[in-house]
Amino acid sequence: MTERFDFGGDFVWYPTPAYTERSHLKRFMARHNLASLAELQARSTTDIAWFTDAVLNYLDIQFQKPYHQVLDLSAGIERPRWCVDGQLNIATNCVDKWAANPATRDRPAILWEGEEGQTARLSYGELAADVNRCVNALRGLGLGPGDGIGIHMPMTPEICVALLAIAKLGGIIIPLFSGFGAGAISARLNDPGAKAIFTADGMFRRGKIVPLKQTADEAAQEVPTLAHMIVLRRTGHGVAMQPGRDHDWHQLLAGQPATAEPAPTSAEDVLMIIYTSGTTGKPKGTVHTHCGFPIKSAQDMAFGTDVHAGDVIHWVTDMGWMMGPWLIFGATLLGATCFLFDGAPNYPAGDRLWAMVERHRVNQLGISPTLVRALIPEGDEMVTRHDLSCLHLFASTGEPWNPAPWLWLYNVVGKGQRPIINYSGGTEIGGGIVMGNPLQPLKPAAFSGPCPGIAADVVDSDGHSIRNQVGELVIRAPWIGMTRGFWQDEQRYLDAYWSRFPGVWVHGDWAAIDEDGQWYILGRSDDTVKVAGKRLGPAEMESILVDHPAVAEAAVIGIPDAVKGSAVVCFCVLFPGHTASDALRAELQAKVAGEMGKPLQPKEIWFVSDLPKTRSAKVMRRIIRSAYLGENPGDTSSLLNPDAVAEIRQAR
Repeated sequence: MTERFDFGGDFVWYPTPAYTERSHLKRFMARHNLASLAELQARSTTDIAWFTDAVLNYLDIQFQKPYHQVLDLSAGIERPRWCVDGQLNIATNCVDKWAANPATRDRPAILWEGEEGQTARLSYGELAADVNRCVNALRGLGLGPGDGIGIHMPMTPEICVALLAIAKLGGIIIPLFSGFGAGAISARLNDPGAKAIFTADGMFRRGKIVPLKQTADEAAQEVPTLAHMIVLRRTGHGVAMQPGRDHDWHQLLAGQPATAEPAPTSAEDVLMIIYTSGTTGKPKGTVHTHCGFPIKSAQDMAFGTDVHAGDVIHWVTDMGWMMGPWLIFGATLLGATCFLFDGAPNYPAGDRLWAMVERHRVNQLGISPTLVRALIPEGDEMVTRHDLSCLHLFASTGEPWNPAPWLWLYNVVGKGQRPIINYSGGTEIGGGIVMGNPLQPLKPAAFSGPCPGIAADVVDSDGHSIRNQVGELVIRAPWIGMTRGFWQDEQRYLDAYWSRFPGVWVHGDWAAIDEDGQWYILGRSDDTVKVAGKRLGPAEMESILVDHPAVAEAAVIGIPDAVKGSAVVCFCVLFPGHTASDALRAELQAKVAGEMGKPLQPKEIWFVSDLPKTRSAKVMRRIIRSAYLGENPGDTSSLLNPDAVAEIRQAR
């Protein structure tokens, strides 16, 4: 049974000529004589080869050897081949073509600020020279095409150099969350038999030094293939260096030539393996290629967040989350400027993020709902004291919004004028499935529709398209950014996405399309709660809870119930100044019952200090449920705050 969808809300932002006239979308449509977004969407999903070729040309992706066929589906929709027989090293498009052009050589490629206040700037010419020195250094260590190389570093300019150098070398990038423990690192390095890792002595977080090399050393003991560790001196504190294996970043690159030839990689050669946690078992190693993930990143960054050459884009992220590589590849392919920050965005004061936007003249700001909820209690004055006129738009991904914090960002920070481009997809997608854009009006917490080229749909349990109801999010055609599978685990890939409906990618999210054509992502479908036959998406109840002035965050799970099948249990994080009490618990239960009906009143409400989240700020409801019920939570290596699990485990 499929429940009727009723999220509510009206349009609050409408496109103005200032947004539409400068947009990439309008230019792309004009180039191909497309009269509307609907016409673009229809053609892009029915003539995939045309659309992909058009995007590659629009982005000016330069191949060392041209492809003779855009798309080959002879092995099935699950295993497409793209840019057949083309030779492409994506690093030449990210860096070399801009550095070789006198008109763009001096344009800033990277702006950076550290938590302690240090800043740096790299032009495209300087970035190219540093990347080439790094490539030559890696080749000097005997590394080359096909070698796996991990990146476990703070968000400094050197992390961009490392990422692009591995690509130019023809190696395989293995991004690692800077907060990972040794076990999580070794598992991800062992899977592809990594031969090297970039790390740092440490990083700064809230005025303290967080060691990194110590963790990398511990992980290296469990990775027999690891021969080299390149160490950036970020904090300056002493670390032990193992002779023969460990190399100081600056000493290794010093004296290396500033020119280097790219490896002659095929367009479909493996560029990167990004690991994402599964519900059970080991992390999934999603495989991405030179003509895949980076192209999708740049396409979405252009058509959705409308980033142009010379714009400054910042996303609050870590390289271990897909938005880290997405930011670097997308910005450099577009000739834009990427701003990086290495530190806590609300330290030493609650206006740190807004101060940096003002200081570095950021045009597009990517921010998560969780961070917005954390910044609201700092007060509106923390925002209004800064000149944020440089901001063109906001963007957001990682988790579903609740309308209240969305409206705070829109009205207080954006002054009711700047759109919030919601973006949802995944590591396996290489970018977005649905996204806002500068040409369509926006509702709070909603998406304008599928990204061009994504044949997205919402279906019922039998696979039939539905509207104005909650259903499964699916994709009916291939797209260039899709993962080429899971590393050395094809059956798991097929089981995960292609096993439910023949020839249809089932993403694992609940979604809905309202009567105005706006899309909503309502959380993972395996998070669904079914109470007395009524299916409940957690986001709907969580929005009701966070609408209460005392509640900063909420997570809703279902637990077994002998009568109703499932009962609802809620976990709430309170704003500072509010105290947990039985009276508040009863008030919240009554609020939910009043808005959703008494049968859906929560059985229990618990107050906790934090919710388990990934670095991308995604609340991990499956882990909350497992911890609460005393079950095995599966892979927890991606958690930013594992201590939160223990608190939930103790709650019952």
